[in-house]
Amino acid sequence: MNPLDAPEQGLLSLDDARQWRTALRAAGKKLVVTNGCFDIMHRGHAAYLREARAQGDALLVLINSDASVRKLKGKTRPVVSEANRAFMLCALASVDRVVIFQGERCDRELAALAPDIYVKGGDYTLDKLDPDERAALLNAGTKIVFKPFIPGFSTTSLIQRIIDFTSFHEEKK
Repeated sequence: MNPLDAPEQGLLSLDDARQWRTALRAAGKKLVVTNGCFDIMHRGHAAYLREARAQGDALLVLINSDASVRKLKGKTRPVVSEANRAFMLCALASVDRVVIFQGERCDRELAALAPDIYVKGGDYTLDKLDPDERAALLNAGTKIVFKPFIPGFSTTSLIQRIIDFTSFHEEKK
């Protein structure tokens, strides 16, 4: 059996996540949600997720499916498959649960989960959030928190460093 198939390992369907969310609410716990591709995990991701988790009692991460990453980032992405990205996220102490979503945007999932707190990183502002995602959050009364990137850490720059490294060593041969 694939360990990611077991809810106790952290990966949930949206329906299971909704039930988990209901139990959290009944226990008076605050749910934090964030979303993204999380293609190649790096220190920036880990710090961001730890900061997001500190905002509430539990952190659920919505990750883009492989198909949606390709639509957003191009045909060479993702570098890491959705199953492996989910596994890596589930292995982090700061992440309680993960849901893989199929669309380019996660407004349906945000509306279904109605998180207490939503955390977004990078250069996002309320105006830069996808309008449908923003509407789902505002309709749920969700508190929206923005966390800046940690300078020097991004998946795109990491991929470029790998390409540069490989090219440099190919030239030396």
